[in-house]
Amino acid sequence: MQHAVRSRAAIRTGLTPVPRPRTPGVTSLIDTDALRVLHRAARALLDDLPDLTDRLVALLEEQEPAYRAAVTKDPTATWQEAHRSLRHSVASLLDPRGARDAARRCSWRIGAARAEQGLPLDALLHAFRLGGSLVWQRLVEETSRAAPEDVRLLVHVAADVWNFVDEHCTLVADAYRQTEWQIGRRRENRARLLAAGLLDGTGRIADLPEAARALDLPEQGRYVVVALTGGPPARSDTARSDAVRAAAVPPGARVHWHAGPEVDYGIVLVGGREGLTETAPPGPPSRVPLPGLRIGIGSPVAGLAAVGEARRLADTALGICPAAGGTVRLADQLPAALVVSSPELGRALAEKVLGPLLRLEPADREVLLDTLTTWLECDGSAQRAGERLYCHRNTVLNRLRRCEQLTGRSLARPADVVEFSLALTARRVLRD
Repeated sequence: MQHAVRSRAAIRTGLTPVPRPRTPGVTSLIDTDALRVLHRAARALLDDLPDLTDRLVALLEEQEPAYRAAVTKDPTATWQEAHRSLRHSVASLLDPRGARDAARRCSWRIGAARAEQGLPLDALLHAFRLGGSLVWQRLVEETSRAAPEDVRLLVHVAADVWNFVDEHCTLVADAYRQTEWQIGRRRENRARLLAAGLLDGTGRIADLPEAARALDLPEQGRYVVVALTGGPPARSDTARSDAVRAAAVPPGARVHWHAGPEVDYGIVLVGGREGLTETAPPGPPSRVPLPGLRIGIGSPVAGLAAVGEARRLADTALGICPAAGGTVRLADQLPAALVVSSPELGRALAEKVLGPLLRLEPADREVLLDTLTTWLECDGSAQRAGERLYCHRNTVLNRLRRCEQLTGRSLARPADVVEFSLALTARRVLRD
């Protein structure tokens, strides 16, 4: 070990003292005598290690509330941990090279174990510094008792003792932070697995309480699932995610986001002070929609157990969204949802009802289909439809009569109007 005379304060602040020049012979004699005194005191500490451990545990109970709780919960385990740490520390004073690896492994295990238990890192570092202070105090006490004239020599090994304490505080902090990071990753991965199970409907009922804790959502609340995809590129994936998610769910809503390869899903609590209202828009009224962003909002379901059904409803709403972007709330688009839910039937209906129109020349076809669509959107008013299409109402009526003649249906019959409406919806939403 390298020996230097420097105060504990100098070590703490990182100051390096300038050694005074000494002759090689004097330095060797001082170092040898100092090590002799240190080893004699350290052997006495090893013989009295149980009492030293008792004193350290008592100090921890008195000065560190986090350890006070740990001692109350499991006094034997806390005592044994302190005993092992002190034994390795004192052994390192006697044989720095031989005991170094074992001492480092002991400190690393303590740091990792305390991170797993959730003990605050500040409390753990305080415990190690208390242990270092106690060892140094006992070294001085033992030397004062056995050979008072040798106490002055301990100053030559003080730097080594406190360097050891600082080294192991750093080691413990590294082990703690690494373990804490690993715990965080495990929690994130577990939360992701639980959320995926809820969304795809494969989660177990027995896992619902754990899922509620991991996602920070009540097990028995009412939920909607929001599905979103697309949107403009951003400087980073994180920035893009934040922007598109803020457009889908208003600030303050209680939501857990699950990122998928193509679609992100938000499990959103409905109702309550932190929940999304069932009739609220997906974002603030003043928010400008992001180009290309498609948002599908499902219908509410009861409880986390039904989130899989809510996800299917959100997917249905997302399927209705225009390719250019937009927001669709399923409750507002139920006819289109019926078509999307059974695309084969939707295409068959479109062909059966609109087939004669679809086989016209493109220009003629689009004029008739646009007129029919606009007339339905205007609640059957030819006057309003004409205003939107920039033509006379009689032109609208003539085009509608032609639609009736080609399809064999009458716009005066409600059943035929329903078929026209569903067929046009199928043609619009079934893009493939």
